[in-house]
Amino acid sequence: MKFQVLDILPNITNPVTGREIRPDERFSQALTSARYAEEFGFDAVAIGERHAGAFLSSGAGVLLGAVAATTSRVRIMTGVSVLSIADPLRVAEDYATVDQLSRGRLELVIGKGNELRQLPMFGITNGDQWDALAEKYELLRRLWREENVTWQGRFRAPLDEVTSLPRPYAGAPRVWHGSATTQTSAELAATWGDPLFSANAIQPRDNYTVLIDHYRQRYAEHGHDPRLAYVGAGAGFLFLADTTQQAREAFGPTYEKIVAYFNQPGNHTPGNAMTFATIDDAIARGPVLVGSPQQVAEKILWFHEAFGHDLQSFSLPTMIPHEQQLAMLERLAADVIPVVRKAAPTTLWSDQDPYGGRPAAYGRTTPDAAAEIEKARTSSEAPHRG
Repeated sequence: MKFQVLDILPNITNPVTGREIRPDERFSQALTSARYAEEFGFDAVAIGERHAGAFLSSGAGVLLGAVAATTSRVRIMTGVSVLSIADPLRVAEDYATVDQLSRGRLELVIGKGNELRQLPMFGITNGDQWDALAEKYELLRRLWREENVTWQGRFRAPLDEVTSLPRPYAGAPRVWHGSATTQTSAELAATWGDPLFSANAIQPRDNYTVLIDHYRQRYAEHGHDPRLAYVGAGAGFLFLADTTQQAREAFGPTYEKIVAYFNQPGNHTPGNAMTFATIDDAIARGPVLVGSPQQVAEKILWFHEAFGHDLQSFSLPTMIPHEQQLAMLERLAADVIPVVRKAAPTTLWSDQDPYGGRPAAYGRTTPDAAAEIEKARTSSEAPHRG
């Protein structure tokens, strides 16, 4: 398995201590965490994107540019890029810039976003976000694969012979599809033969398993190479301690106050309330990773039994002092990740994955991974001649 550190930059007051963090400090912490994640051997770092609520991640591409400039090996991902409300031409330009800065380490994760309040801010009517996402992704694919693109659709002005610049570093970056509560993103990922990234954040494991199973079934039905049907999975809050009881006692009051606040009407999208109200229930059955290193490793492998996933994402408990977060990150790398890597191997980003050698840091052995995958798919579909 591979491992990612995700930060969606929540900017909330600690509900127990009242501690607040200034925006400039919060940005600095996000960049420092990314550098330490690389130092500790994580495989990827990601920045989320939100435009409503108490988050500071509206400029995710800017932050990822800073991550690209201050790291050298770690993969750089979004979590997610809210393509449904964005201009795909700007997304193509901005993230190709990050791809060039990182010399090919970018992998984009797209989605419709789970915050309804941001839709009218960008002129998208509630109910149109799925159609907007599908249309805009089709255009993004073309902009990263073609020059002199002419195009017309519902959700942006027409294009006439447009070539987006800069071009990506080595062919189109890989795109993953974020999936939270419906089959729509899983279907879009399967249609195009792209990987899926399950939120696995607030609901029971079985809810996400249904979406992942649907994705794999439809991926195969579309005739894509099943070896490349990679799956990522998020998690709820992370909190490590020497024992699970210590973690429960240290983090439980904060967790339960956050859940109570989040589940109030108006503080979440209808249908997306947090299922596990108590810390004990969340540890036992929910997606949180709270406990001893052994407990957390076992919990990830419990996810893996159901998901068969290749990439596990972690979100640090950003409401505690940053020094404690970094110590937790180091302990995660030392005491949890080696156990899970050994128990759940994957070919993601290996020499069996066309994107494994795309970045300069990994030899740039694949000059255009997207074209290589498309060529293999086309060849498999061609009629065999005796």
